[in-house]
Order: sequence, then structure tokens, then C-alpha cells
Amino acid sequence: MKNKTKVQEYFTAFVMLLPYIISFFMFFAYPLAKAFIISFQEFSFLGDTPPKFVGLLNYKEALTNKMFLDSIVNTFYYSILVVPTQLIIALILAVIVNDKVKFKDFFRTTYYLPTVTSPVAVSIIFLFLYKTDGLVNQILSHIGITPRNWFNEPSFVMPAIVSVAVWGSVGFYMVTFLSGLSTIPDQLYEAAEVEGAGEFTKLIKITIPLLKPMIFFNTVVSFISTLQMFDLSYIIGGSDGGPMGKAMTMVVMIYRTAFKEFNMGVASAMAFIVFGIIFILTLIQRKFFGEEMSY
Repeated sequence: MKNKTKVQEYFTAFVMLLPYIISFFMFFAYPLAKAFIISFQEFSFLGDTPPKFVGLLNYKEALTNKMFLDSIVNTFYYSILVVPTQLIIALILAVIVNDKVKFKDFFRTTYYLPTVTSPVAVSIIFLFLYKTDGLVNQILSHIGITPRNWFNEPSFVMPAIVSVAVWGSVGFYMVTFLSGLSTIPDQLYEAAEVEGAGEFTKLIKITIPLLKPMIFFNTVVSFISTLQMFDLSYIIGGSDGGPMGKAMTMVVMIYRTAFKEFNMGVASAMAFIVFGIIFILTLIQRKFFGEEMSY
């Protein structure tokens, strides 16, 4: 009787999990395996030519493609600018709104709102803000800075995209930092105050060390997000990567290779190269933060 009950429980659990299992294999496992196979083939959606196995030729072509290599440099440049900027701002905002300030729920909601706004809508809004006669240039002209079309100049297009990305994502990391701050015992801050510690000392000696697991989480998520950046770059720079290709990111390059040049084999190889880069960086970050992620 006991064994029968156990079988029924396993069967019920399997039935409940079946929709997820089916969707996992249909929309993740199978496409991933198929893309991996295609990365070793000469494959195109056009024509009736069957796929042809070419070994590592697609990976060689990807790694010798100047535009793809430039997109890697552009993406890392974007990541290096975005990740520390948004995490520092998010931590400062989290500490401020976690304190006993008036209307803190209003500020939390206001800071988080850009996160749930469509990146497409945000990009279009900033295209108007950053154009030659846009609001940003009108403000800068009052302090003697010459108006410029930020998204059409090679030296400024990526920093301009970074500002859009930080504005749109800082709220998410603020909320995750807030969840970490809520787990820090108030007694630690009270003991520090008794010892004469100021706000900055408490931040350095208590808040940041005890937020180490959350900092690690946010850093990893932020790096992965920036290395996979597509929407802002594509909307602002198009599939050609904007002025002199300076807005071209790795994912936009994959999209261009797959759906503009119709070279799915090389595009799949590029995708797995990006996966490898993200995987290695995640391991490095894990090593940097250490094995112990709790207090």
C-alpha cells in the first residue's frame, strides 16, 4: 500500500512537471543542440542545398572576421562602462531608500519604473533627447557646449548608449540590493554607532562586506546582460553598428550574420563563442569573490 502511494505521488509529480519538461526540450534543449550541430555545418535557409559538415571552419571564420572581433571589443567596452556605473548607483540608491526617509516607497517605485519600460520605447525616447536639436543639447548649449548628434558620432555613440542602459536598468539592481540590505541585522549598525562609526565607515565595514553575495549576484547578472546586449544597439545603430561600426555588439553581429547574410553556420559558431566568453568570465568572477558567498 505504501509503495502504491509512493508511485501515485511520483506519477502526480511527473504529470505536474510534464508541461515544463516538454517546453524545456522544445524551446531550449532541442534548439541549443540544433544550433551546436549547425555551428559545424555550412547551413543556410536559402536554397535547397543540404547542410554540409565543415568541422571547425565556421569557428575559424568567426574568429578571423574583423567585424566580429570589433564587436567583441565594443561589447567589452560597453560592459566595462555599464557594470560598475549601474552597480555603484544602484547601491547608493538602495542605501538611501532603505534608510528612514520620507516617501521611500515612492522613490523605490520611481527608480524601478524604467526597468519595466520597453527597451524599444526607451531607445526611441533617447533618440529624440540626444539628437542635434534635442533636450540634452539644448541644456548643454546653455553652458557653452556645442550641440552634436550623439548617436551619429563614433566617439560618443557608445557612451550615449551606456547612459541609456544605466538609466533603464539601475532600478533592478537597486531592488536586489534592497533585498540584501533587509537581511543585515540592525544590531550591527547600532553597535557600530556606539563605537563612534560614521555613515561611511558603516558602509565600508558592515554594509559592503555583508552584501558580498548580492554584489556577486548583481555583478554576474549585469555582465551577462551587457554581453548579450542587442536591443539598444540594434535600434540606435542598426545592423551595420552605427557610425564606423562603433555600436556593433556581439549579439547584433550574430543577428546580422544569420538573418542578413544568411550564414547560419558562422552565426551559430559566433553564438557559442559568446557563450564561452560569458562562461569563462562567470568563473573568473566566482574566483574573484571567493567560494564563501554567505555570512
